[in-house]
Amino acid sequence: MPTPKNSNKLESMLDRFGNYAVEAFHYIALFIIGCMIVWSAIHTTIEIFTIKKYATIDDILLLFIYLELGAMVGIYFKTNHMPVRFLIYVAITALTRLLISDIQHNHKADISQLIITGSILILAVAILIVRYASWNFPSVIREKHQERPLEQGKTPRPEDDELA
Repeated sequence: MPTPKNSNKLESMLDRFGNYAVEAFHYIALFIIGCMIVWSAIHTTIEIFTIKKYATIDDILLLFIYLELGAMVGIYFKTNHMPVRFLIYVAITALTRLLISDIQHNHKADISQLIITGSILILAVAILIVRYASWNFPSVIREKHQERPLEQGKTPRPEDDELA
C-alpha cells in the first residue's frame, strides 16, 4: 500500500503531466485552426485572381471573415483568452455577407432582409453592452493560469472582455 507522501507525489506528477498534455493539445489544435484559416483565405484569393478575374462584395466580406478569424486565433494564441467582441464581429460580417448576397440574387425586399438587419442591430447592441461592461465594471484581469483582482486606480484593457 502506497504511503500518503508517495501518493501525493504521484498525484502531483500526474496532475502536472495532465496539465502539460492539455496545454500541448490546446496549442496544436489552435495552430491547426490557424493554418486552416490561412489555407482557406489563400484558396479564396487564388480563386478570385484566377477563376473570377474580379472580387465581388461577397468575396471581400469572406476575406474579412478570414481576417477576423485569424485575428481571433492570434489573440487567443498570445493571451489564452477569447475576446467575445471578435465572435460578434465575425457574426456581423457573416450576416452582412448574407444580406448583400440575398439582395444581389433576389432583387426584392422581403421579411428575411428585415430579420437579418434586426439581427445585425442586436449584435451591434451586444458589442456596445460588452464594451461598456468591460470598461465600467472590471472585476478581474485574467493572466495566463492565474486570476488576480484589478488594482485600485487601474483601467481595464479592451481585451479584458473575454470568454473564460
